[in-house]
Amino acid sequence: MKNGSGNPALEKSFSFALRIVKLYQHLSEKKKEFVLSKQVLRSGTSIGANLEESRGAQTPSDFQTKVSIAYKEARETSYWLRLLYASKYLTERQFASLHADCEELIRILGSTQLTMKTKLQKGQKS
Repeated sequence: MKNGSGNPALEKSFSFALRIVKLYQHLSEKKKEFVLSKQVLRSGTSIGANLEESRGAQTPSDFQTKVSIAYKEARETSYWLRLLYASKYLTERQFASLHADCEELIRILGSTQLTMKTKLQKGQKS
């Protein structure tokens, strides 16, 4: 299921959030892991939620703030995925797939931040 926005970052973050929800279900039901799984659930689903909020931004600065928060949440999610893998809660295959998706979101959001920063700086010089 897609969220229908037509925005690649929103589509990817929604799909990623869905994968994170399924990971949380797996970790809590099958592995009986409740602490780290809650952390990755919170940060992994927050990426898309903040991008969705950015669609309603009232100013370019507000938009940049929401994208910045999404970027930070993606970085945090990367951390939790690495920790889950290192502590043997994720197989190498599970980790590689999820982490690659997370890293792709980090690159997209990082690029968006740089673009917005440039636009905002140009706007201030005008």
